[in-house]
Amino acid sequence: MISESKYGAVSIALWAKTALISKHLDNSLGAIHGIGLTEYMVLRSLMRAPDHVLRRIDIADALERTASGITRMLMPMEKIGLVQKELNERDARVSLVRITRAGEELFENASATLNAKSETLLKNVDGKKLDVFLDLLGAI
Repeated sequence: MISESKYGAVSIALWAKTALISKHLDNSLGAIHGIGLTEYMVLRSLMRAPDHVLRRIDIADALERTASGITRMLMPMEKIGLVQKELNERDARVSLVRITRAGEELFENASATLNAKSETLLKNVDGKKLDVFLDLLGAI
């Protein structure tokens, strides 16, 4: 028998539930809006950024991804007009990414889908417990 500490059990349970939630959200966003959860998170990061612009490395850090992985992800997003590259006037080596108006609209629509699907997934958890859960996640 494998021995797990409470910490190990929590980590494994979080991993399993995160995979389940990610799968459901990814499927919903893909079927309705044509983007996956990771692309949604890129748009979310840009929407929260000052002037809706971030360096690629900042997006990678925010999403716990590699810079090269973000670059590969941004190419199709740029091709379909969700984001655009911008030159950094201070440093030409730094690549900036800005969300486009089409990207903003898609993000708003996808947010409604994400919120509705999340409510369905978490329907068995009352509001007070959700607040506690968010606090606990913030402590990690």
